[in-house]
Amino acid sequence: MTSYIGRLNAAILRKRNSVVVGLDPRFADLPEELQSRYRNQGDSLASRAAAFEEFSKRIIDVVAPLVPAVKPQAAFFEELGPAGCSALAAVIQHARQAGLIVICDAKRGDIGSTAEAYARGYLAGEDPMAAPWGADALTVNAYMGRDTLQPFIDVAQQRGGGLYILVRTSNPGSGVFQDRVSDGQTLYRHVAAVVEQINVETRGTEPYGSFGAVVGATYPQEIVELRAAMPHTQFLVPGYGSQGGTAEDVAAAFDSQGLGAVINSSRGIIFAHKRAPYSQQFGPSDWESAVAAATRDMIADLGKHVAMA
Repeated sequence: MTSYIGRLNAAILRKRNSVVVGLDPRFADLPEELQSRYRNQGDSLASRAAAFEEFSKRIIDVVAPLVPAVKPQAAFFEELGPAGCSALAAVIQHARQAGLIVICDAKRGDIGSTAEAYARGYLAGEDPMAAPWGADALTVNAYMGRDTLQPFIDVAQQRGGGLYILVRTSNPGSGVFQDRVSDGQTLYRHVAAVVEQINVETRGTEPYGSFGAVVGATYPQEIVELRAAMPHTQFLVPGYGSQGGTAEDVAAAFDSQGLGAVINSSRGIIFAHKRAPYSQQFGPSDWESAVAAATRDMIADLGKHVAMA
């Protein structure tokens, strides 16, 4: 069985970039052709779920040749009820069939058997059919303590899956809790120490472990600090683009081979048809070309600051 980090790093080196495309569909922002068609079928939760599924699958088809991974945000699908959950599962399987690494952004976290149930439901790891949701990796919240991470770790190791544990998040209010100081260190540094230790214990011969850290692009100094504190931990970095993070901000997350991090962009890519210069360059009916152009531009932007082996 190949580890999650082994599969991810191979995909990064194959595609020559570390871009993750976030799949965060919102009905009001979908291309007009999709809004009109599905609205005409009756503006129900089921029709919106079908729109989200088609939109996400078409994005996957565009970006699969370009990037190593996608990150569907479970909340936008779950909001639509059972039909949305079915759409999420179909989107994940479509991405796996396209050869993409899939990080399901669900931010789960709980105790004991409940955590294990979340893990067994979401984390398929190497075999996309090993779990109902079928994801390679899952985002999790460690607020309740290290023992709540262990069931996720156990299932991930059994199946060749990965985790991304919230450490320093990109939202403006993250410091209310994460910057609190205890025993001379911020809370996020305490969480970082636990995540790094987990990777030291489990990584084997890999330079990084399969249990990554979520570290926001909107805090570039903390990226520098945490890279030094977590040399064996891979980072998932949200906040690039629409939230204000730049390629220069995230460069410190990478090693000399271009490994050590994946950089997420959601709105900036999937809704590129709504913003300049793509809205002028491509008409509303050619939104997929806008997605492709925005993806290539992000790859090029990161390439100016991150060297690949």
